[in-house]
Amino acid sequence: MTTESAEKQLLEKVPTKLFIGGTWRDASGGKTLVVRDPATGNVIAEIADASAEDAAAALDAAVAVQAEWAESAPRERSNILRKAFDILQERADEFALLMSLEMGKPLAEARGEVTYGGEFLRWFSEEAVRISGRFGQNPEGTGQMVISQRPVGPCFLITPWNFPLAMATRKIAPAIAAGCTSVVKPAELTPLTTLLFVSVLEEAGLPAGVVNVITTSSSSTVSAPIIADPRLRKLSFTGSTPVGQKLISQAAEGVLRVSMELGGNAPFVVFEDADLDKAVDGALIAKFRNIGQACTAANRFIVHESVADAFVEKVTARVKAMKVGRGTEDGVEIGPLIDDRAVEKTGELVNDAVGRGATVAAGGSAIEGAGSFFEPTVLSGVPAGSDILREEIFGPVLAVTTFADEDEAVRLANDTEYGLVSYVFTQDLARGMRMIDRLETGMMGLNAGVVSNAAAPFGGLKMSGIGREGGAEGIHEYLSTKYTLIPNS
Repeated sequence: MTTESAEKQLLEKVPTKLFIGGTWRDASGGKTLVVRDPATGNVIAEIADASAEDAAAALDAAVAVQAEWAESAPRERSNILRKAFDILQERADEFALLMSLEMGKPLAEARGEVTYGGEFLRWFSEEAVRISGRFGQNPEGTGQMVISQRPVGPCFLITPWNFPLAMATRKIAPAIAAGCTSVVKPAELTPLTTLLFVSVLEEAGLPAGVVNVITTSSSSTVSAPIIADPRLRKLSFTGSTPVGQKLISQAAEGVLRVSMELGGNAPFVVFEDADLDKAVDGALIAKFRNIGQACTAANRFIVHESVADAFVEKVTARVKAMKVGRGTEDGVEIGPLIDDRAVEKTGELVNDAVGRGATVAAGGSAIEGAGSFFEPTVLSGVPAGSDILREEIFGPVLAVTTFADEDEAVRLANDTEYGLVSYVFTQDLARGMRMIDRLETGMMGLNAGVVSNAAAPFGGLKMSGIGREGGAEGIHEYLSTKYTLIPNS
């Protein structure tokens, strides 16, 4: 089978309708939206474009079965998630190819996302049967205290375009495990993976109405009425900080539980005693994974002045050797950015830095022709005040600035409104432990360029968000604590 025919055959399997109450249905009014391959600009699918009426129907479906689903046996919820995990593994190649087609990431990375996304299904299948409380005598000795956990209720889950499978499983799996129903709104740019994934949940035996999916070209049109509905009890969003702020404001009216995984501006600190080869390996993963389009991507490379030249030389040689192309092609390491706006924004940040005195060691420009490609880029000597040191790049640009001592490194690393993740390379364990305490981020990689794991709590500080996803903490975002007093007499 040719690559083209395999792609066509896969796309024919992907649902194109809304999934509401266990039924695939057209959008009210019959509106549709198109999905494009960012590597070519070609339309690869035409899917339902939901309205406010469809959003209301999706929430109605979730509310209708919430009480029944909350009372379901934890083992039942666990088994469904585990079966979904098994099905996903069997269809891993399909999901990897679909993500590469609609988002552009190289197939090798897409396969990695299938593994990562699947782990949330397996992890929360195990957490579902471990929801627990506590029991004990009150300090006065007059009664017994029972602390129990209950599902928070219907949830609205909004996922981003850059990790279309993992961001869906990271929200849907704990909701299912906790006994919550949900309405899921995937990103307009990459909705196909979520649609295919919900068909996996359907195959795994998930009851109708527990998970509902609405795709739309107008997020505000469908989101506002759902968030304003008093029956909704939780909102989870992954995306930009400005949008997250607006959603938090809307959620305040109903005093909703919120989980927000927002923007990042991750520092990557390389000390003078670092193993430079390991630091370069870590830098390439932390920066160029997903074409730099990740909230965890290293944004500011803060390198000790004594090793900066050597670091730049080593990393530049590796970057210049990267193969750029459509993610489905063999050996490609850098695929397209998600759209032309992303290319334009990346170019603006690079030009601003160069205009202020930064040096282009590799790349530096958009690539002419079909698709939204930008050269993998290395900038050295990026001066303070450059936009690229303040704003999330979300592109394949590695920007290097220098520091003289540990205190300056900490000051530069913390000089941001964001606090999602940081990376530190040093062979001094005591220094590494100090950095854990001193860096203002919710996560940190010590001599590691990637930190994400389904068993670990993912989330940030400051403007990078509220709450945690994954780990033992993840399921508690979907549970409410209840205290009961039983008098002794």
